Amino acid sequence: MTASPPLAGVRVIELAGLAPAPFASLLLADYGACILRIDRPHLPAHSLNPRAPTSDSLTRHKSSIALNLKQPQSLALLKAILARADVFIEPFRPGVLESLDLSPETLLATNTRLIIARLSGFRRDGPYAHMAGHDINYLAVSGILSQLGRRNSPPYAPANILADFAGGGLMCAFGILMALLSRSQTGRGQVVEANMVDGVGYLGSFMRYAKKTPMWDRPRGENVLDGGCPWYEVYETRDKGFMAVGALEPQFFTELANGLGLDSDLGKRRHDRATWPAMKEAFGQKFREKTRQEWEQVFRGKDACCTPVATQQELEKQGYEQRPAVALKSSPGLAVPKEQHWKSEGLSPGDGGEKILKDWMGWRRGREYEARDSGLAMTEVAKL
Repeated sequence: MTASPPLAGVRVIELAGLAPAPFASLLLADYGACILRIDRPHLPAHSLNPRAPTSDSLTRHKSSIALNLKQPQSLALLKAILARADVFIEPFRPGVLESLDLSPETLLATNTRLIIARLSGFRRDGPYAHMAGHDINYLAVSGILSQLGRRNSPPYAPANILADFAGGGLMCAFGILMALLSRSQTGRGQVVEANMVDGVGYLGSFMRYAKKTPMWDRPRGENVLDGGCPWYEVYETRDKGFMAVGALEPQFFTELANGLGLDSDLGKRRHDRATWPAMKEAFGQKFREKTRQEWEQVFRGKDACCTPVATQQELEKQGYEQRPAVALKSSPGLAVPKEQHWKSEGLSPGDGGEKILKDWMGWRRGREYEARDSGLAMTEVAKL
Protein backbone atom coordinates (compact mmCIF):
# COMPACT_ATOMS: atom_id res chain seq x y z
CA MET A 1 0.00 0.00 0.00
CA THR A 2 1.37 3.42 -0.96
CA ALA A 3 0.95 6.69 0.92
CA SER A 4 0.29 10.17 -0.44
CA PRO A 5 3.18 11.96 -2.18
CA PRO A 6 5.71 13.18 0.41
CA LEU A 7 4.97 16.89 -0.09
CA ALA A 8 1.17 16.59 -0.14
CA GLY A 9 -0.34 19.50 1.77
CA VAL A 10 2.68 21.78 1.34
CA ARG A 11 1.52 25.15 0.00
CA VAL A 12 3.98 26.93 -2.27
CA ILE A 13 3.70 30.40 -3.75
CA GLU A 14 6.00 31.05 -6.70
CA LEU A 15 6.59 34.50 -8.15
CA ALA A 16 6.72 33.97 -11.91
CA GLY A 17 10.24 34.14 -13.30
CA LEU A 18 12.64 32.48 -15.69
CA ALA A 19 13.53 28.79 -15.84
CA PRO A 20 15.49 28.13 -12.58
CA ALA A 21 12.74 29.10 -10.10
CA PRO A 22 9.97 27.34 -12.06
CA PHE A 23 12.20 24.24 -12.12
CA ALA A 24 12.58 24.38 -8.33
CA SER A 25 8.81 24.52 -7.87
CA LEU A 26 8.30 21.83 -10.53
CA LEU A 27 10.38 19.44 -8.42
CA LEU A 28 8.16 20.23 -5.44
CA ALA A 29 4.97 19.91 -7.52
CA ASP A 30 5.96 16.51 -8.87
CA TYR A 31 6.13 15.24 -5.30
CA GLY A 32 2.77 16.54 -4.22
CA ALA A 33 3.21 20.20 -3.22
CA CYS A 34 0.44 22.60 -4.24
CA ILE A 35 1.99 25.36 -6.35
CA LEU A 36 0.36 28.74 -6.94
CA ARG A 37 2.25 30.86 -9.47
CA ILE A 38 1.84 34.63 -9.20
CA ASP A 39 1.78 36.16 -12.69
CA ARG A 40 1.85 39.78 -13.69
CA PRO A 41 -1.47 41.25 -14.88
CA HIS A 42 -2.44 39.88 -18.28
CA LEU A 43 -5.36 40.63 -20.53
CA PRO A 44 -7.66 38.73 -20.33
CA ALA A 45 -6.60 36.78 -17.19
CA HIS A 46 -9.45 35.71 -14.88
CA SER A 47 -12.00 36.15 -17.65
CA LEU A 48 -14.11 33.77 -19.68
CA ASN A 49 -11.54 34.01 -22.45
CA PRO A 50 -8.15 33.37 -20.80
CA ARG A 51 -5.03 34.28 -22.73
CA ALA A 52 -2.55 31.78 -24.13
CA PRO A 53 -0.01 30.17 -21.79
CA THR A 54 3.11 32.12 -20.94
CA SER A 55 6.54 31.03 -22.20
CA ASP A 56 7.14 29.11 -18.97
CA SER A 57 7.08 25.42 -19.91
CA LEU A 58 7.80 24.05 -16.41
CA THR A 59 4.21 24.25 -15.22
CA ARG A 60 3.14 20.67 -14.60
CA HIS A 61 0.75 20.30 -11.63
CA LYS A 62 0.63 24.09 -11.03
CA SER A 63 -2.02 26.82 -10.89
CA SER A 64 -1.87 30.60 -11.40
CA ILE A 65 -3.35 33.91 -10.40
CA ALA A 66 -2.45 37.31 -11.86
CA LEU A 67 -1.64 40.18 -9.51
CA ASN A 68 -0.44 43.74 -9.98
CA LEU A 69 1.87 44.01 -6.98
CA LYS A 70 2.17 47.78 -7.44
CA GLN A 71 -1.51 48.09 -6.46
CA PRO A 72 -2.18 48.02 -2.68
CA GLN A 73 -5.21 45.73 -2.88
CA SER A 74 -3.38 43.15 -4.99
CA LEU A 75 -0.37 43.30 -2.69
CA ALA A 76 -2.72 42.83 0.26
CA LEU A 77 -4.10 39.70 -1.37
CA LEU A 78 -0.63 38.23 -1.76
CA LYS A 79 0.29 39.04 1.84
CA ALA A 80 -2.91 37.37 3.03
CA ILE A 81 -2.20 34.08 1.29
CA LEU A 82 1.47 34.21 2.30
CA ALA A 83 0.26 34.26 5.89
CA ARG A 84 -1.06 30.73 5.32
CA ALA A 85 1.59 29.41 2.94
CA ASP A 86 4.50 27.08 3.68
CA VAL A 87 6.98 28.18 1.00
CA PHE A 88 7.52 31.38 -0.95
CA ILE A 89 9.87 31.26 -3.98
CA GLU A 90 11.17 34.54 -5.39
CA PRO A 91 13.58 34.77 -8.34
CA PHE A 92 14.57 38.44 -8.31
CA ARG A 93 17.80 40.34 -7.86
CA PRO A 94 18.61 41.62 -4.35
CA GLY A 95 16.36 44.44 -3.20
CA VAL A 96 13.35 43.79 -5.44
CA LEU A 97 11.35 41.93 -2.81
CA GLU A 98 12.04 44.65 -0.25
CA SER A 99 10.90 47.34 -2.69
CA LEU A 100 7.51 45.59 -2.82
CA ASP A 101 7.19 45.66 0.99
CA LEU A 102 7.70 41.88 1.02
CA SER A 103 10.93 41.69 2.96
CA PRO A 104 11.59 38.42 4.81
CA GLU A 105 11.36 40.27 8.12
CA THR A 106 7.88 41.52 7.26
CA LEU A 107 6.66 38.14 6.06
CA LEU A 108 8.14 36.11 8.92
CA ALA A 109 6.63 38.49 11.47
CA THR A 110 3.21 37.47 10.13
CA ASN A 111 3.90 33.80 9.42
CA THR A 112 6.73 32.37 11.51
CA ARG A 113 6.49 29.01 9.70
CA LEU A 114 7.05 30.47 6.24
CA ILE A 115 10.10 29.34 4.25
CA ILE A 116 11.29 32.10 1.93
CA ALA A 117 13.45 30.78 -0.91
CA ARG A 118 15.45 33.52 -2.63
CA LEU A 119 17.04 32.32 -5.87
CA SER A 120 19.48 34.64 -7.61
CA GLY A 121 22.09 34.22 -10.32
CA PHE A 122 25.17 35.82 -8.79
CA ARG A 123 26.13 35.81 -5.12
CA ARG A 124 24.03 38.30 -3.20
CA ASP A 125 27.11 39.82 -1.57
CA GLY A 126 29.62 39.79 -4.43
CA PRO A 127 30.70 42.35 -7.03
CA TYR A 128 28.12 41.06 -9.53
CA ALA A 129 25.18 41.05 -7.07
CA HIS A 130 23.14 43.74 -8.83
CA MET A 131 24.15 42.86 -12.39
CA ALA A 132 22.08 41.00 -14.96
CA GLY A 133 23.33 37.60 -16.04
CA HIS A 134 22.44 34.20 -17.45
CA ASP A 135 23.67 30.64 -17.08
CA ILE A 136 26.83 31.21 -19.10
CA ASN A 137 27.80 34.17 -16.89
CA TYR A 138 27.29 32.25 -13.65
CA LEU A 139 29.33 29.36 -15.05
CA ALA A 140 32.03 31.80 -16.05
CA VAL A 141 32.59 33.46 -12.67
CA SER A 142 32.30 30.15 -10.79
CA GLY A 143 35.42 28.81 -12.52
CA ILE A 144 33.58 25.82 -13.97
CA LEU A 145 33.26 27.18 -17.50
CA SER A 146 37.06 27.40 -17.76
CA GLN A 147 37.23 23.60 -17.48
CA LEU A 148 34.66 22.83 -20.18
CA GLY A 149 35.52 22.60 -23.86
CA ARG A 150 37.94 21.18 -26.38
CA ARG A 151 41.68 21.65 -26.60
CA ASN A 152 42.78 24.88 -28.30
CA SER A 153 39.17 26.12 -28.38
CA PRO A 154 37.27 28.62 -26.22
CA PRO A 155 35.44 27.28 -23.17
CA TYR A 156 32.11 25.72 -24.11
CA ALA A 157 28.88 26.11 -22.12
CA PRO A 158 26.59 23.04 -22.36
CA ALA A 159 23.35 24.95 -23.02
CA ASN A 160 21.89 26.24 -19.73
CA ILE A 161 21.66 22.98 -17.83
CA LEU A 162 24.44 23.42 -15.29
CA ALA A 163 23.92 26.84 -13.67
CA ASP A 164 20.22 27.47 -14.30
CA PHE A 165 18.84 24.05 -13.55
CA ALA A 166 21.40 22.03 -11.57
CA GLY A 167 23.15 24.84 -9.70
CA GLY A 168 20.03 27.00 -9.46
CA GLY A 169 16.64 25.27 -9.48
CA LEU A 170 17.78 21.93 -8.11
CA MET A 171 19.88 23.47 -5.33
CA CYS A 172 17.03 25.81 -4.41
CA ALA A 173 14.62 22.89 -4.10
CA PHE A 174 17.21 21.06 -1.99
CA GLY A 175 17.43 24.07 0.31
CA ILE A 176 13.64 24.22 0.62
CA LEU A 177 13.49 20.55 1.59
CA MET A 178 16.18 21.08 4.23
CA ALA A 179 14.23 24.05 5.61
CA LEU A 180 11.03 21.97 5.72
CA LEU A 181 12.91 19.28 7.62
CA SER A 182 14.28 21.86 10.05
CA ARG A 183 10.80 23.32 10.52
CA SER A 184 9.46 19.89 11.46
CA GLN A 185 11.89 19.98 14.39
CA THR A 186 11.78 23.67 15.37
CA GLY A 187 8.36 24.78 14.21
CA ARG A 188 9.89 27.82 12.55
CA GLY A 189 10.49 28.80 8.96
CA GLN A 190 13.56 30.61 7.65
CA VAL A 191 15.14 32.27 4.63
CA VAL A 192 16.79 29.98 2.07
CA GLU A 193 19.33 31.84 -0.07
CA ALA A 194 20.43 30.02 -3.23
CA ASN A 195 22.49 31.41 -6.07
CA MET A 196 23.66 29.78 -9.26
CA VAL A 197 27.33 30.67 -8.84
CA ASP A 198 27.63 28.85 -5.51
CA GLY A 199 25.31 26.09 -6.67
CA VAL A 200 27.27 25.22 -9.80
CA GLY A 201 30.54 25.72 -7.94
CA TYR A 202 29.42 23.12 -5.43
CA LEU A 203 28.45 20.76 -8.25
CA GLY A 204 31.97 21.21 -9.58
CA SER A 205 33.66 20.17 -6.32
CA PHE A 206 35.08 17.00 -7.90
CA MET A 207 36.33 18.91 -10.94
CA ARG A 208 37.99 21.53 -8.75
CA TYR A 209 39.72 18.98 -6.52
CA ALA A 210 40.73 16.91 -9.55
CA LYS A 211 42.76 19.88 -10.85
CA LYS A 212 45.33 18.93 -8.19
CA THR A 213 45.59 15.34 -9.46
CA PRO A 214 46.87 13.69 -12.67
CA MET A 215 43.25 13.17 -13.77
CA TRP A 216 42.70 16.88 -14.48
CA ASP A 217 46.00 18.74 -14.13
CA ARG A 218 46.45 19.52 -17.82
CA PRO A 219 45.00 22.38 -19.89
CA ARG A 220 41.36 22.24 -20.95
CA GLY A 221 40.60 19.39 -23.35
CA GLU A 222 43.72 17.37 -22.49
CA ASN A 223 42.46 15.48 -19.45
CA VAL A 224 40.73 12.18 -18.79
CA LEU A 225 37.14 13.43 -18.58
CA ASP A 226 37.13 16.54 -20.78
CA GLY A 227 37.72 15.12 -24.25
CA GLY A 228 41.45 14.51 -24.10
CA CYS A 229 41.24 10.80 -23.37
CA PRO A 230 40.51 8.27 -26.18
CA TRP A 231 38.39 6.00 -24.01
CA TYR A 232 36.19 8.81 -22.66
CA GLU A 233 34.99 10.35 -25.88
CA VAL A 234 32.18 10.54 -28.45
CA TYR A 235 32.83 8.99 -31.88
CA GLU A 236 31.00 9.40 -35.17
CA THR A 237 29.69 6.33 -36.96
CA ARG A 238 29.40 5.57 -40.66
CA ASP A 239 25.82 6.88 -40.85
CA LYS A 240 26.64 10.15 -39.03
CA GLY A 241 25.36 8.81 -35.73
CA PHE A 242 27.43 8.83 -32.55
CA MET A 243 28.62 6.40 -29.91
CA ALA A 244 29.65 7.47 -26.40
CA VAL A 245 32.62 5.72 -24.84
CA GLY A 246 33.40 5.77 -21.11
CA ALA A 247 35.65 2.74 -20.62
CA LEU A 248 37.62 4.07 -17.66
CA GLU A 249 38.34 0.80 -15.84
CA PRO A 250 40.80 -1.74 -17.34
CA GLN A 251 38.24 -4.53 -17.72
CA PHE A 252 35.86 -2.21 -19.56
CA PHE A 253 38.66 -0.99 -21.81
CA THR A 254 39.45 -4.60 -22.72
CA GLU A 255 35.80 -5.19 -23.69
CA LEU A 256 35.85 -2.02 -25.77
CA ALA A 257 39.03 -2.98 -27.61
CA ASN A 258 37.67 -6.46 -28.30
CA GLY A 259 34.41 -5.07 -29.63
CA LEU A 260 36.27 -2.70 -31.93
CA GLY A 261 38.49 -5.52 -33.15
CA LEU A 262 41.63 -3.90 -31.76
CA ASP A 263 44.51 -5.45 -29.85
CA SER A 264 43.48 -5.69 -26.20
CA ASP A 265 47.13 -5.11 -25.27
CA LEU A 266 46.40 -1.44 -25.95
CA GLY A 267 45.32 -1.36 -22.34
CA LYS A 268 48.87 -1.91 -21.14
CA ARG A 269 50.02 1.44 -22.44
CA ARG A 270 46.81 3.44 -22.38
CA HIS A 271 47.96 5.68 -19.54
CA ASP A 272 50.89 6.89 -21.61
CA ARG A 273 49.48 10.20 -22.83
CA ALA A 274 51.87 10.15 -25.77
CA THR A 275 49.76 7.32 -27.22
CA TRP A 276 46.45 9.14 -26.93
CA PRO A 277 46.38 10.96 -30.30
CA ALA A 278 47.11 7.78 -32.27
CA MET A 279 44.70 5.74 -30.15
CA LYS A 280 41.93 8.27 -30.60
CA GLU A 281 42.49 8.22 -34.36
CA ALA A 282 42.37 4.40 -34.38
CA PHE A 283 39.13 4.39 -32.42
CA GLY A 284 37.66 7.01 -34.75
CA GLN A 285 38.53 5.00 -37.85
CA LYS A 286 36.97 1.85 -36.37
CA PHE A 287 33.72 3.56 -35.40
CA ARG A 288 33.37 4.99 -38.90
CA GLU A 289 33.36 1.46 -40.32
CA LYS A 290 29.87 0.62 -39.03
CA THR A 291 26.52 2.34 -38.49
CA ARG A 292 25.37 3.30 -35.06
CA GLN A 293 22.82 0.49 -35.04
CA GLU A 294 25.53 -2.02 -35.94
CA TRP A 295 27.70 -0.80 -33.08
CA GLU A 296 24.74 -1.02 -30.74
CA GLN A 297 24.46 -4.69 -31.63
CA VAL A 298 28.18 -5.24 -31.13
CA PHE A 299 28.19 -3.80 -27.62
CA ARG A 300 24.72 -4.74 -26.43
CA GLY A 301 24.98 -6.67 -23.16
CA LYS A 302 28.74 -6.11 -22.86
CA ASP A 303 30.55 -4.17 -20.15
CA ALA A 304 32.40 -1.93 -22.55
CA CYS A 305 30.73 1.32 -21.41
CA CYS A 306 29.84 2.04 -25.03
CA THR A 307 26.35 3.32 -25.78
CA PRO A 308 24.50 5.10 -28.60
CA VAL A 309 23.90 8.85 -28.42
CA ALA A 310 20.12 8.88 -28.61
CA THR A 311 18.29 11.94 -29.93
CA GLN A 312 15.18 13.36 -28.31
CA GLN A 313 13.30 12.82 -31.57
CA GLU A 314 14.00 9.10 -31.70
CA LEU A 315 13.17 8.63 -28.01
CA GLU A 316 9.84 10.34 -28.60
CA LYS A 317 9.17 8.14 -31.62
CA GLN A 318 9.99 5.04 -29.58
CA GLY A 319 7.52 6.04 -26.87
CA TYR A 320 10.20 6.51 -24.24
CA GLU A 321 8.62 7.07 -20.82
CA GLN A 322 9.51 10.25 -18.93
CA ARG A 323 9.45 9.65 -15.17
CA PRO A 324 9.82 11.70 -11.97
CA ALA A 325 13.44 12.30 -10.96
CA VAL A 326 13.44 9.87 -8.03
CA ALA A 327 11.23 6.84 -7.38
CA LEU A 328 9.89 6.62 -3.83
CA LYS A 329 8.44 3.18 -3.32
CA SER A 330 6.16 3.90 -0.36
CA SER A 331 5.19 7.53 -1.10
CA PRO A 332 5.73 8.03 -4.83
CA GLY A 333 5.61 11.33 -6.61
CA LEU A 334 3.04 12.23 -9.24
CA ALA A 335 3.34 10.64 -12.66
CA VAL A 336 4.32 12.77 -15.62
CA PRO A 337 1.12 12.88 -17.72
CA LYS A 338 1.62 11.03 -20.97
CA GLU A 339 0.57 14.04 -23.03
CA GLN A 340 3.35 16.06 -21.37
CA HIS A 341 6.23 13.63 -21.97
CA TRP A 342 7.46 15.68 -24.92
CA LYS A 343 5.46 18.89 -24.95
CA SER A 344 4.44 21.20 -22.13
CA GLU A 345 0.83 22.34 -22.03
CA GLY A 346 1.96 25.56 -20.35
CA LEU A 347 -0.06 27.58 -17.86
CA SER A 348 -2.18 30.62 -18.64
CA PRO A 349 -2.23 33.47 -16.11
CA GLY A 350 -5.21 32.88 -13.85
CA ASP A 351 -5.60 29.19 -14.74
CA GLY A 352 -6.83 27.21 -11.72
CA GLY A 353 -5.73 29.82 -9.20
CA GLU A 354 -9.15 30.82 -7.91
CA LYS A 355 -9.80 27.22 -6.90
CA ILE A 356 -6.61 27.37 -4.86
CA LEU A 357 -7.86 30.53 -3.14
CA LYS A 358 -11.06 28.69 -2.23
CA ASP A 359 -9.21 25.58 -1.01
CA TRP A 360 -6.55 27.44 0.97
CA MET A 361 -8.48 30.46 2.21
CA GLY A 362 -12.19 29.71 1.79
CA TRP A 363 -12.47 32.74 -0.47
CA ARG A 364 -14.70 33.38 -3.43
CA ARG A 365 -14.77 36.08 -6.07
CA GLY A 366 -17.00 39.02 -5.25
CA ARG A 367 -16.65 38.53 -1.53
CA GLU A 368 -12.98 38.59 -0.48
CA TYR A 369 -11.52 39.51 -3.87
CA GLU A 370 -12.47 40.71 -7.32
CA ALA A 371 -11.06 40.83 -10.84
CA ARG A 372 -9.56 44.24 -11.49
CA ASP A 373 -7.09 45.63 -14.04
CA SER A 374 -6.31 42.24 -15.63
CA GLY A 375 -5.65 40.61 -12.28
CA LEU A 376 -7.11 40.02 -8.83
CA ALA A 377 -7.37 42.39 -5.87
CA MET A 378 -8.87 42.35 -2.40
CA THR A 379 -12.30 43.89 -2.12
CA GLU A 380 -12.57 47.01 -0.03
CA VAL A 381 -14.79 45.25 2.52
CA ALA A 382 -12.82 42.02 2.85
CA LYS A 383 -12.07 41.00 6.42
CA LEU A 384 -8.87 38.99 6.75
